[in-house]
Amino acid sequence: MKIPAFLLLAALPLAALAQTAPTTDPALAVPPPAAPVTAAPGPITTYGFVDAYYGYDFNHANGNNRQAFLYSHGRQNEFALNQGLIGVRYDDGKVRGAVGLHAGTYVAANYAAEDPVLRHVYEAYAGFRPFAKAWLDMGIFGSHIGFESAISKDNWTLTRSVMAENSPYYESGARFTYEVGPKLTLTGMVLNGWQNIRETNQAKALGTQIQWKPSDKILINSSTFYGNEQPTDSLIRRRYFHDFYITYAASERTNLALVFDVGKQRGVSSEKYDTWHTAAAFIKYKLADKWSTTLRGEYYYAERGVIIRSIMPAARDSDFRVAGGSLNLDYLPTSNVAFRVEGRYLNGMKGVFARGDNADNRSYGNVTTSIALSF
Repeated sequence: MKIPAFLLLAALPLAALAQTAPTTDPALAVPPPAAPVTAAPGPITTYGFVDAYYGYDFNHANGNNRQAFLYSHGRQNEFALNQGLIGVRYDDGKVRGAVGLHAGTYVAANYAAEDPVLRHVYEAYAGFRPFAKAWLDMGIFGSHIGFESAISKDNWTLTRSVMAENSPYYESGARFTYEVGPKLTLTGMVLNGWQNIRETNQAKALGTQIQWKPSDKILINSSTFYGNEQPTDSLIRRRYFHDFYITYAASERTNLALVFDVGKQRGVSSEKYDTWHTAAAFIKYKLADKWSTTLRGEYYYAERGVIIRSIMPAARDSDFRVAGGSLNLDYLPTSNVAFRVEGRYLNGMKGVFARGDNADNRSYGNVTTSIALSF
């Protein structure tokens, strides 16, 4: 049958509407997905840390406590919590602050002299930018001294060196930080004292810190402390202290660190100063993607045991000298979990490691394991 021409003309628009876009071009066949919406990070962040451990001391005869001058992981033959920490921080670029609370054997040992109300405060400070590149903070914060911190997972070794254990982990006061540039930061502090939250006398201490990063591989730190740490009714014995360390990323797998501390404090006479000096060297090597190891060598010497045994030793008190090393193996199954095993040996002068059954003991060894989680 012959179709009328006018019907063919009427059907042409319908045929055109019925056609689909060619499927050979996926960009035309499927519309592009909408860009994901990412929420801008807020000024408030929360954080936490748990460090559970078990330590064993060889030929130990002093119960479950380790040496009196070791404060972190300080229990042996006992499953224990070194530190459990939770906190919140605020930083909008112009104003910042933090509050953190913690508990554990580290806290019990390090904060024993503090007011019970303040013993479980890890940090509590508030600050603002008085001008660009500067911060002014006031409150309780981490120490400006030392290569090792209170958070074990951030340290190259599981246990702390003797030098770290006997210098401040925390401070209380005011600090002014100035960012000279991306490679240089200067900090000045007015403090209540040498690792104390509450004031122990009417004197204030001063501290400084210079951190310089001349390249992506090198970090150089210089920190100082000056103050009188004696009780109010005691003779003034001014303390001068300097902490220096340098870290170097020698290769993709190898990192090195050298640390040296020296301090002086007035002794029993105005002419005499008791001196202590200490050093440590660290070599950290990445064995595989999730495995690493760190070798540490260290020594600590203090005239009459100043600082490490007493804040004001008497004239006839004996010197303190210890040297040794440690080796640890770390496994990180994820970025926020660390399983660590460390063996350590120290040797000291006569009687340094005295035991109930051996007052002249000079050697000390232990093994410590830990699982640490940060979040």
